[in-house]
Amino acid sequence: MILAAALLLDALLGEPRWLWSRATHPAVLMGRTVATLDRTLNTGAFRRARGILALALLIALALATAALIAVIPLGPLPELITAAILLAQRSLVDHVRAVADALRLSTPEGRRAVAMIVSRDTTMMDDTAIARSAIESASENLSDGVIAPAFWFAVAGLPGLLIYKFTNTADSMIGYRTPRHEQFGWASARFDDLLNLVPARLTALLIATTTGQLRQMRAIRADAALHKSPNAGWPEAAMARALDIALAGPRSYDGRLQSFPFVNPTARHILTADDIAAAIAVLWRAWALALAAAALIAIA
Repeated sequence: MILAAALLLDALLGEPRWLWSRATHPAVLMGRTVATLDRTLNTGAFRRARGILALALLIALALATAALIAVIPLGPLPELITAAILLAQRSLVDHVRAVADALRLSTPEGRRAVAMIVSRDTTMMDDTAIARSAIESASENLSDGVIAPAFWFAVAGLPGLLIYKFTNTADSMIGYRTPRHEQFGWASARFDDLLNLVPARLTALLIATTTGQLRQMRAIRADAALHKSPNAGWPEAAMARALDIALAGPRSYDGRLQSFPFVNPTARHILTADDIAAAIAVLWRAWALALAAAALIAIA
């Protein structure tokens, strides 16, 4: 029942400011570790091999951390607290809701809020682009921040969860096809793709199941194949069908407009803050089904 309890604890408490203003969040420590490896190993020749070494060190650190937590003489409590901290349902909902609230005030406020959760250019976004970006981020982060860590905890306990979080953090920092990171971040990016293979599709299934879109799974799969990521397209395509809206499409990165195909292209294209609110409701439905599944597995 640890996973179910961790899902509930995260949903109730989220990321308390009083705590993380005084202590360093584990995710921040993971990021600092990745940054240190990037500075020290990402130099000279054999950068792909050095990136493989960096990933191996992260996995070793994840296993060592799990082993240390396991010997704390407080029963399942340390494992429960660690799992709850590394799940991100409440944090995700809070960040996405902040975009909806800001967009209801004004377009500039919406741009400032969405810039906190996406890496694309936001300065010229209209209301639809702001809402679409927030909904896409909500979909992808439901998989990366909630379902995937929960899945790996269910499969391999705290070691599985920590390996996933270290890998996902590395992918978000060095897993880009840039001159500096294309070789060094290759191993982390590919391993992250592998670890998300099942959770991304499971997230799509959870969304489709809780929104009456199971009959659309073939269309969801077809739309997911249009995405540049082998995994991120699945929850995004499921969310598009759930809300009957078009997602993805052209967007700008670093001042360059990039043309991506629309997901669910025949659906509604004009989006508002209300659509973000509807996406948040979908997040909670999918979370509730995941919680029920975790509880049933524990009972079984």
